[in-house]
Amino acid sequence: MEQDLMNLVTQFGAAGLIAWMWLSERRHAAKREQQLTESHDQLRTQRIALDQLVALVTDNTRAVASLESGQRALLSYLHQLQPSAPLQDDRAAA
Repeated sequence: MEQDLMNLVTQFGAAGLIAWMWLSERRHAAKREQQLTESHDQLRTQRIALDQLVALVTDNTRAVASLESGQRALLSYLHQLQPSAPLQDDRAAA
């Protein structure tokens, strides 16, 4: 198809060749612009998903820290009820 177009354009001399080159460049530029737009949309979608994941990990970390704090308080309270029992810390045993 482009060869036929090239043959047709060469009939018009240098001006035709310049016009053909300009049209070809515009077609490729439009295709490239479409690719950039699609890539940008994908990046924005991934950014939203990443922000949600970070928020989820932050909330889970806060929940685990709160649970650990509650368990430590409960262990301390139980130790006060029965002072003869030694405090056990899993990290110290490891």
